[in-house]
Amino acid sequence: MRKRRFSALSTAFLTLAVSDLASSPTAFAQQTSPNAIVGVWEADDGSVKLDMFQRSGESQAHLLYGDQLVESDNVTFKKDEKNPDPTLRWRSMKNVTFITGLHWNDGEWAGGSLHDGSSGHTYRCDVKIRDGKMLLRGYLGISLLGQTREFHRAKS
Repeated sequence: MRKRRFSALSTAFLTLAVSDLASSPTAFAQQTSPNAIVGVWEADDGSVKLDMFQRSGESQAHLLYGDQLVESDNVTFKKDEKNPDPTLRWRSMKNVTFITGLHWNDGEWAGGSLHDGSSGHTYRCDVKIRDGKMLLRGYLGISLLGQTREFHRAKS
């Protein structure tokens, strides 16, 4: 039986390559840009459609469709009746900016607020993009106690 030996040069090269990969956690990760969030996204279950955009240095979203926010005709949007601000309860939920304050930070968007028109509650939110999917996480207090919804880019 014959043993293989690596030369000192091969060992040094292998050590350098492995240490470079270990020190760079994004070496195999999908690279995402701050503008990757911009565009129309639809929940994988078809229940929500939103338009993500940039305004004043932050990412925000307009609601284009929400199955719990439309009347029985599935076309007319309900009013924002459960909004904690009484002056906003008259407005239609159509095109309401319901996500605000998302800021690009280390490969994801963090620090946002999400207004849930069906309950009137406001949640904190973060967004990540993985494998072409947008992962929107809404939570109260800490992210661990939240829920993540998956979205895909809507077809034009």
